[in-house]
Amino acid sequence: MSQTIISYSPEDLDPAASNLLKTHPQAKLFAIYGRMGAGKTTFINAVCRSLGVTDFVTSPTFSIVNEYRTTNGKSIFHFDFYRLKHTTELFDIGYEDYFFSDSYCLLEWPEKIEELLPSGCIKVNIEEDEFDKSRIISF
Repeated sequence: MSQTIISYSPEDLDPAASNLLKTHPQAKLFAIYGRMGAGKTTFINAVCRSLGVTDFVTSPTFSIVNEYRTTNGKSIFHFDFYRLKHTTELFDIGYEDYFFSDSYCLLEWPEKIEELLPSGCIKVNIEEDEFDKSRIISF
């Protein structure tokens, strides 16, 4: 089932994130696609809020992965593969331990590791409408 949501402001992202999680209640792995500046990190921030994260959410551009905790102590892992030079770097950090855990994994720049994405990974695409600057979020 495919859905498209239009966001005209950052305030629209919380309902969009909740909708994503309700539409895919069993999913734990989300690949977030979009050009630079499309709003991937901002959307991931909204997903984290929906999951009960109170930590400050930032893109892990240099560390590859950040861990956040929910109010009930569960881990959420936020990956950013923008600076990844080769997929072997993921083997070095033990990506399988993250991807196949029971924790949520939110992935920015997943196109850099497409061949490692497991089946069942939910693909989310964020595009900017050049006319009104809204964001078109589809999953």
